[in-house]
Amino acid sequence: MKISGLVVSLLAGAALGISGMALAGGSDIANTFQESSLPGGGIEVPHNERIHLSTDKQWISTDGHLSDLIRLQWTKDRAKPAISWLDENGNDKTAIVSHAKANDPEQHDHNHMSFETTMSPDGKYPNELFTRLEIPFDQDMAEIRTHSSNFNVMDGILRIAGTEGINRDLTWAKSVDGNVTTPRWAVRADASEESGGNAGSNLQIIRYSDDGKALDNPLSINRSSGNIGIGNTDAKTKLDISDDSIRIRKSMTPASSSAPGQEGEIAWDNGYVYVCVAPNTWKRTTLSSW
Repeated sequence: MKISGLVVSLLAGAALGISGMALAGGSDIANTFQESSLPGGGIEVPHNERIHLSTDKQWISTDGHLSDLIRLQWTKDRAKPAISWLDENGNDKTAIVSHAKANDPEQHDHNHMSFETTMSPDGKYPNELFTRLEIPFDQDMAEIRTHSSNFNVMDGILRIAGTEGINRDLTWAKSVDGNVTTPRWAVRADASEESGGNAGSNLQIIRYSDDGKALDNPLSINRSSGNIGIGNTDAKTKLDISDDSIRIRKSMTPASSSAPGQEGEIAWDNGYVYVCVAPNTWKRTTLSSW
């Protein structure tokens, strides 16, 4: 089906108020455009016909981006141009929307493209379109947001990558006022230099204050050595604790010096501290008051 002159026909039909227009461009099918029967009306392309758009233009700003073959524009600040998908009964099911301002003037500006699907038929907002994914515009850092969502990666990889000298964070945050978030915890591959020998990009857990400021990193793992630091980032042993005490909460008394145990285990009771010095071999030292 050829559609040269399609835009001219559409504009002419809209200007003259014609509800049915012949398909321009020499179609062999005697179909016409007609007014849509869906809520809101509009122009309906003949059933089972296709629209084919193509271009040889480049995406160049100074030329007006001539390769954007479909343009959706809002002409009032709260308008929301959208592409929607409907079921066999004409009910909205999914949509892609881009807009600047919210319907409610009291809400903050949205400034995003959103991907929307309907809520459950028996929920609080039955069958209403709801934003599932947002990509904001007018900002230098790309950000993707989801709402009331589960995010599954099936048989694949969830990857957080970055160039040299950049922290790569997975963050848990508190949300208030819609899209305003304040961090609480982060798991980070840090910005330490990768100088060879598996050094650099060490793993850290970061904790944050109520106002979202980083307090410290209570746990770190050195990528080169595998050493774990608690309260430090330069662990010198497999477990390096920057504090003046550690605690084993529960007491345990080996049944005998040959009781089951693994080398390096430590236990205590009211009278002794026990150390397993070899497989199934315990020694103890007496505890006394002072």
